[in-house]
Amino acid sequence: MPEIAPIPLSQLTTLRTGAAPARMVDATTRDELISTLHDVWATGEEWFVLGGGSNLFVGDEPFEGTVVRILTEGIERQPGTRPGFTRVKVQAGHNWDALVAFAVDAGLAGIEAMSGIPGTVGAAPVQNVGAYGQEIVQTLVEAELIDESTGDVSTVSAEELGLGFRTSVLKQHYGSLPARRAVIISVTFELAEVGQGDRPIAGEQLRSALRLESDDRVSLKWIRDHVLATRVSKGMVLDDTDADTYSAGSFFQNAVVSESFARTLPAECPRWPVAPDLDPVLVIPLDSFDGYVPKLAAKKSEVKVSSAWLIEQSGIGKSFKLPRSRASLSTKHALALTNRGNATAGELAELARFIQNRVYSEFGLVLQPEPVLVGVDL
Repeated sequence: MPEIAPIPLSQLTTLRTGAAPARMVDATTRDELISTLHDVWATGEEWFVLGGGSNLFVGDEPFEGTVVRILTEGIERQPGTRPGFTRVKVQAGHNWDALVAFAVDAGLAGIEAMSGIPGTVGAAPVQNVGAYGQEIVQTLVEAELIDESTGDVSTVSAEELGLGFRTSVLKQHYGSLPARRAVIISVTFELAEVGQGDRPIAGEQLRSALRLESDDRVSLKWIRDHVLATRVSKGMVLDDTDADTYSAGSFFQNAVVSESFARTLPAECPRWPVAPDLDPVLVIPLDSFDGYVPKLAAKKSEVKVSSAWLIEQSGIGKSFKLPRSRASLSTKHALALTNRGNATAGELAELARFIQNRVYSEFGLVLQPEPVLVGVDL
């Protein structure tokens, strides 16, 4: 397990917090990644893997364990299992936006609306990243994993990853451990072969974001260019000259609540159904039908509500910061906590807690952090 001189995590994470860990190892190939994890797990010490560092909030005290940097790269095109589709197998350390650029240049559709999302390919399925109506779950076929409990490498289907709204069985949610302690080695997607020409756009959310009519036709490149421009306008594309991008993206998840709770919120609060509310269907075999039709239980539906709206309606607007703090909300949108220059993790955590308390006081809802927290409590 060849170690390198540990680098302060403030230099490797987009929130720019964190001291140098006790140990750090770089894995640049698939075999190095597997052997490194075997070695680290054999010691029994604490560990975590680091990709692009865009979804981590690291505390101020040094991490007393090993950080494994996943630096593997590579895209392999494979035949699709359906006519008109191509598979791409991508190493976990490959830059996510570089993969999107590759797909767009190759005329492969399915991930173009996720242009500009920072981080690595291996991190994307962990929280089922998505934007403008596209999510990893829509195109992911399988992932190659290595499990901590056994050290075994296996290839699992997308269904086995339990992908949901910004979650999977691999994600470490705040206050809990992941359901499956494993590291992604590679990921395989199946993308539609649509070419470079203009075509109609099916997703209503994407059309709305890009101000397209239902009969407008645009190319993959047009979508990518306009999504990138939209994300830049919100400070969501990494830029060393823009402090609004010194963040972990949306710090709080859009809240998913019951339909009954959503009705207690002001009518102006933006909301979206998590899944289509389909009419339930009851099938009774004819040979067992006795003339009685049981009453169907009402289906409990869930609703996603805008956490940015809740924050702003709690009196916390863009650019808000606490006195003498170097942490503030983005000047461009209310969901991003930003490091305005050498802010400590403590300052960012204090701001996060203040926001949580205000939203809870106003609406009775506890906002949940989206990044993985290492050595930080909220």
